[in-house]
Amino acid sequence: MLGKGKHIAILGAGESGLGAAILAHKMEWNVFVSDAGKIKEEFRLDLKNLGVEWEEGRHDEERILNADLVVKSPGIPNTIPLIIALRNRSIPVISEIEFAGYYSKGKKICITGSNGKTTTTMLIHHILKKAGLDVALAGNVGQSFAKQVAEADREWYVIELSSFQLDDMFDFKAEIGILTNITPDHLDRYENEMQRYIDAKFRIINNQTQEDWFIYNFDDPIIKAEIAKRKLSMKTAPFSLKEEIKLGGFATKEQLTINIKNQFTMSIHDLALKGKHNTQNSLAAGIAARIVEIRKDIVRESLEDFVNVEHRLEFVAKVNGIEFINDSKATNINSTWFALESMEKPVVWIVGGVDKGNDYTELIELVKDKVKAIICLGKENQRIIEAFSSSVDSIVEASSALEAVAYGYRLANKDEVVLLSPACASFDLFENYEDRGNQFKQAVRLL
Repeated sequence: MLGKGKHIAILGAGESGLGAAILAHKMEWNVFVSDAGKIKEEFRLDLKNLGVEWEEGRHDEERILNADLVVKSPGIPNTIPLIIALRNRSIPVISEIEFAGYYSKGKKICITGSNGKTTTTMLIHHILKKAGLDVALAGNVGQSFAKQVAEADREWYVIELSSFQLDDMFDFKAEIGILTNITPDHLDRYENEMQRYIDAKFRIINNQTQEDWFIYNFDDPIIKAEIAKRKLSMKTAPFSLKEEIKLGGFATKEQLTINIKNQFTMSIHDLALKGKHNTQNSLAAGIAARIVEIRKDIVRESLEDFVNVEHRLEFVAKVNGIEFINDSKATNINSTWFALESMEKPVVWIVGGVDKGNDYTELIELVKDKVKAIICLGKENQRIIEAFSSSVDSIVEASSALEAVAYGYRLANKDEVVLLSPACASFDLFENYEDRGNQFKQAVRLL
């Protein structure tokens, strides 16, 4: 299958598609890149410099259906006619991660979950880098895995994987697979069948043997129920905030404990990341680090000095005693639940955008407990207003980040927090969650 002169079609010319093209070209495949949309100018230049054939604004189906292998972007659903036609012809359709895995000799720590996967990925990378390992960041964060394999294969990769990437992975194996949690998300891509989404997430342990490790959230009822149905062949190291774990990790209100090789403990209060969900992320990262035999002092130091990813509970500024926090990456109810749960001061909460069928009742108790005022930042705010009008005294509507921040500054007092944690997608008023977060930060700086 892998060889000179064979035809490869790469669908989608974003970061992952370009990376796959670079690697395929290096491995002497006959490369054709096809993007149904418009290709970014910088990627277009890269493709020209590479000297491979490409098209944009369409898919040349006849040419693609003659490929020996197809690498597709995770953004392209498996239900479109072209993908169905490829599969009907038994032409393999794989993800960029799977393709890069064919050529990499590096060991892989892979992280998935509905929430917390980016933070956990960055945290593990931070620890391994501090320990001096030859390590790269890939998948949904960092650079394309394929591009890095093409340029200089590394000894270790820490890879964040979405369910969409996992759907198109078949022979790939993670030496350490991590599942942070499972809550309903992206169900539109799984025909609203929760089990299909669960199955996609559990592909993180595909092909693992008894030499490999599976780190998972012991407190997650969906994960526990799924594990009960399966016969697991790999070593397991769960983490919990509720029970003591003999092989794995757990945390009490005061202390984090990891039982891998020999026991590692540290005070919860020394963790750089606050809130229960971040304690879970720290446990998962710490367990992975100890499996890789990173020294305890380095694990401790890394968990103490880690700086979180942009747009995820990111401290922006303190203005006249009011803290502004950017959690624009919280595009679902569960992420926002975690954000509100970690707040220790009264909150003015900025929420709203494109609602993915949110059930706001899950947040009502937290809102009653933590939130003093709500600012709706979206075009359609009625469902939010109806859900919380009896829980908070003040609800206002804003149509820009600037207006939302101005309201926040007016509604919050000294020693309170203005939190942007939208629980919704951003496409009604912004390009994406990064744009929303950046506009929020810019508005705060103008106060």
